[in-house]
Amino acid sequence: MFSCFCLLISAFLLFLLPLPAWGSPAQPERIPLTLEILQERLRTPTIREGNLTVDLREMVIDLRPENASFRDAFYQILRKELQKSGSKPLGLDLSYSVIQGDFVGSDLGLQTPLYAQAIAPIFTASEQEQLERLRDVCLRSLAVALPNSKDCKFLLGTQSAASTAISVFRGSLTLVETRFNGTVQFSNTFFLQPVNAQGAIFTQPAYWVETRFSRGASFANTNFRKDSYFQDSIFFDKLSFKQTLFQETANFQDSTFEDTANFTEANFKQVAKFSRTQWLGNADFSSVRFFEQAQFAKDIFNLVLFLSEATFEKSVAFREAQFNQPVNLKGASILNQADFSDAGFSPEAYLDVSGLLFNSNQAKILGNPGQIGKNIVVNGLQGNQSVLRNLGQNFRQLQQIADANQLEYTKQELRLQELTRSLFGTNINSASQKRLMDLGFSPVQADAIVRRRQIQPFRNKSELLTLADIDFDTYAQVISRIVVGNSLSVGNWLLLAWNWLALSLLLLLSGYGTNFCLAIGVGTIAIAYFGLLFWLIDSVRRIGPRPILPTAYETTCMLTSFGVLVLLGLLAIFRSAEQPWMTLGCVFVIIIPVPGVLLLRLYQQGRYHDLLDVSYFTEEGTLRQLRLLIGRLPVIPRYQMFRERYLPILCDRRWNWLNYYDFSLNNLLRLGFNDIRLRDEHLPGIITTLAWYQWVLGILYIILVFWTLSRTIPGLNLLIYLK
Repeated sequence: MFSCFCLLISAFLLFLLPLPAWGSPAQPERIPLTLEILQERLRTPTIREGNLTVDLREMVIDLRPENASFRDAFYQILRKELQKSGSKPLGLDLSYSVIQGDFVGSDLGLQTPLYAQAIAPIFTASEQEQLERLRDVCLRSLAVALPNSKDCKFLLGTQSAASTAISVFRGSLTLVETRFNGTVQFSNTFFLQPVNAQGAIFTQPAYWVETRFSRGASFANTNFRKDSYFQDSIFFDKLSFKQTLFQETANFQDSTFEDTANFTEANFKQVAKFSRTQWLGNADFSSVRFFEQAQFAKDIFNLVLFLSEATFEKSVAFREAQFNQPVNLKGASILNQADFSDAGFSPEAYLDVSGLLFNSNQAKILGNPGQIGKNIVVNGLQGNQSVLRNLGQNFRQLQQIADANQLEYTKQELRLQELTRSLFGTNINSASQKRLMDLGFSPVQADAIVRRRQIQPFRNKSELLTLADIDFDTYAQVISRIVVGNSLSVGNWLLLAWNWLALSLLLLLSGYGTNFCLAIGVGTIAIAYFGLLFWLIDSVRRIGPRPILPTAYETTCMLTSFGVLVLLGLLAIFRSAEQPWMTLGCVFVIIIPVPGVLLLRLYQQGRYHDLLDVSYFTEEGTLRQLRLLIGRLPVIPRYQMFRERYLPILCDRRWNWLNYYDFSLNNLLRLGFNDIRLRDEHLPGIITTLAWYQWVLGILYIILVFWTLSRTIPGLNLLIYLK
């Protein structure tokens, strides 16, 4: 009994004792650095990644003013060894150490002038070449602004040689999880080897001003608790600030990134300053969170700028920035204001806002009116309708109607693509196995699709990737030609086809009501064409035996005016249409086939009727004025009083050719100087059919024009479309 009691007591005490933290890494046991230990480590450097390195890891290095004697000796001894000549430079490893007091790292480098004749002879040819690369970068920086750094000013001849020395750090610098309790100073330093500061903690300001990183630099998972200064720095190789925490201001102004700069998942608690920075490689800010302002004004982005999943809680400024490649804003969150005013976009550049989280009632996107909307794209309509709607409302609130209309055009163009796929794409839920193989699926893949849809129909295209037999390359090859959904009945297919046709016409003829200049260009060509047809029908009524033909003067005037009007219409179309040739093709299909067939039939059968010597066109002789003829019909009523009021046009007048344009204008726009109509007697039916055909087109065209005006006039647009 007593033994059982003892066992229970032992188990209880064991439960109360703390268990070892098997999953957490053990904290290193740091030892204070003394001069003896320092000299010993200098005599026995270690080899890391093929380089000689002074191993000062897991140390407590006291550089505070009260320990001035050790501090001075530390810098003097370490500098002497690091600056020794040799083909293999000596690196410094301070990983897992704690630095007490200020750390002036630039004092450990070799002070050397920048001009080639005076570069220290201890540098190898490769190292001298790295130093001389600086001149090219300084010259390139002139494209942005005059450089502020001392070395660039000297190399460009704007500063004397008295202050051109730079501190050169020949070996690698390793600061993995190093803790700096004082200020860190690496300003005006040239690192010839990689710098690794992963997981380092800077509790006081860190100065890396005018620093040059010749090889790769990594500050991943670094914690900057105070201000960090990297302005006027140059990164010649890849750079990583992945998952870095900037708790105070981060200043990268006037810096240059020659290669990829990785800031993914970094956090900027205070202002992030990147103004006048050059990004020659990809700039990756994916999943970055900006808690305060982000400044990218006057930056140059030569390659892709990644801002996917980034969050901007306050304003972000890209004013006067230059984008030469796309800007990826997929899934980004803009909670305040994004300013793209006066930003430049190359032909290859655009803003991909697919999945953008943006509320127009709380945030704003600014840009040059009439330009920013053309540079916004999404990868598809599905999942982006709310994005386009919010952006459109944003531009309407800013009275940038052209940009709002451009987004509406983009939305409807994507809708047309979806309708096209629905009409002509292959539905994988109903396609035969042979049809699937014709698309590009292998027999095994097609069989897997058939077996899968028998169990459960596909709900979206991405479900194809859940099949083990389908690889991503095949999926990417067929995705644009397949659709997912229920099979369309004949009636639904015809209704969908009608919607497709109507939407295509609206996009081609007026940019879906967003381009008034395009609509006017289309109307100008139609008016000129029908005016020429009516002139031809009325002037060339008979070739023999007694010809009724126009005079040479009238023919010249008519053909010249027709050419001028068509040229004006073409200029308007090619200047404003997204697809000018498709628009012209659409116009020609509407105005040429039916009138052409009627005209051909008219001259084939000839004309043998009374009043052949009198013009088919009449005008109201009681009044001459500019009229808006909304309810006017192309043929006069069959009533004697009207026949007395409407007299034949005067064919012998030199300005008679204008009457045909007037009639065409009356039919298409219900606007004219004279109420010109066709007579109601002795009139061939083909001519009546042609006039009525243009009259019907005029009804549709007037609706198109007024609808376009309602969407393009700012005040009326806000009244109708802004909620």
